[in-house]
Formats: sequence, structure tokens, C-alpha cells
Amino acid sequence: MVLTIDIGNSDIVVGYYANQAWQHVWRVPSRPAQPPAFYQRQLRMWLLEADLPLSSIRRAVISSVVPALTANVREAVGELFALSPVVVGPSVYPYLPVEVVRPQEVGTDLVANAVAALARYNRNCVVVDFGTALTFTTISATGKMLGIAITPGLKTAIRSLFANTAQLPEVPIEMPPSALGTNTVLAIQAGVVMGYESLVRGMIARIRAELNGDCIAVATGGLAQAIPSLHTEFVDVLPSLTLDGIRLIGEYVPAELN
Repeated sequence: MVLTIDIGNSDIVVGYYANQAWQHVWRVPSRPAQPPAFYQRQLRMWLLEADLPLSSIRRAVISSVVPALTANVREAVGELFALSPVVVGPSVYPYLPVEVVRPQEVGTDLVANAVAALARYNRNCVVVDFGTALTFTTISATGKMLGIAITPGLKTAIRSLFANTAQLPEVPIEMPPSALGTNTVLAIQAGVVMGYESLVRGMIARIRAELNGDCIAVATGGLAQAIPSLHTEFVDVLPSLTLDGIRLIGEYVPAELN
């Protein structure tokens, strides 16, 4: 049984993997760094509610793009389950089947996306991750991370409008019926949601053109299903793809390093 922890800028996502499937996935907002006891209480509560003993956790893997949270979460996991969690980062990349470009710069979640995509498809693939940032991670069939594109995510864009303007409301992420917004909410949805639909289609087309058309696309992230009209661009829409990659990284790392 494996516990994976994906510490992102908006949320901490925790997955419990057993019997070849994700049995439980929990999510809590990322907050300013809390002491290890805080994360221990949260993990205990989730496992208790799922009727899972602490002893069921045999391996834990942590990916974090928020350095301020990493150490305390790592300490909490180590003490609670009496094990040393794998922490995704440059020190473990030599054990992966993926060649990581600029390992000190690339986000560990994007490395996890590349690892999962290579294992699942074994061909040129772009992973479109709909999170706090909207990212495009392209990996070759031979396991090389070819490059990454990053833009603000859907929620980030809408919240930026809401925070920096006096009269614009925060609106739900929904596809409007028309590009001609007839009120403020519909106008923002037309500009942002339809705009992002075109952005994603355009970026996938550009990436495919640079790879002579030989590239599939897969979607992941918390908002992967937010724009249903995009689903025809993807071979799969897999919100758990990042967790899959984090779990696989834990399997690639030698046991003596755990």
C-alpha cells in the first residue's frame, strides 16, 4: 500500500494506492507552513475515516513545488508511519527512465507527469496539466523531456481579474453559450474559458507541428474536466496522472534510498 503526497501551490493531494488502483484521494488547501503535528493529525483523520490502519502504509512518496511545506510534511510522514518517504527531486532522477531537462528548475509534478505518460503510452506525448498553472510537458518515446510551456491556470486568471479590478466579480469556470457575453459573468467566461480552449488547442497544434505530427495529448489536473469541448484533443483525461507518476517514481528508487 502506497501513500502519495502531491504538494501544489493551491492544494495538497494525498492518494492511497492498493490493489492496482487508487482507493482514496484526499485534498486539502495548501496553507502557510504548519508544524508536522498538523499534517499528522490530518493524515490520521483521513485514514481513520477510511478504516485504514497506519501499518497499512508500506511506502510513501512526496512531490512538492512548495519548499516551505516539504520538510514538515516529510517529518510528519516519517514519524507517523515509521518510514523514510521518497522525496521527488534531482537526487532521484538518475533512477528514472526519464531524462529530465534542467533538473534543478523543472517542477517535480511535471517530472511525475512525464514518468506516468511514458509508462502508460511509451510514445511522444504532451501532458496538459490544468492546475494553478496550465502546463504543457512534452516527452519523447525514448523518455526525454523535450520541453515545457507554462501559463497561468484558469482559476488563477479569473482570480487575477477579480483581485485587480474594482467591479468585476469572481465567476464559475463554465463554458458560456456564446462568445458574445451579454452580462459581466458571461463576458468573463467568454474571454477566459473560451480563450483557454483556443489556447490549449493552439499549443497542442504547435507542439505536434514541431514533432511532425507524431504526438498524442493527455489531460490531467484538478480542472482537467472543466472544458469538455477540449476532450476530443486528448487520448485520455486522467485527473490522477500526476499521482500515478509520483507512485511510479517511488517504485523506481532503490529500497535502500527510502
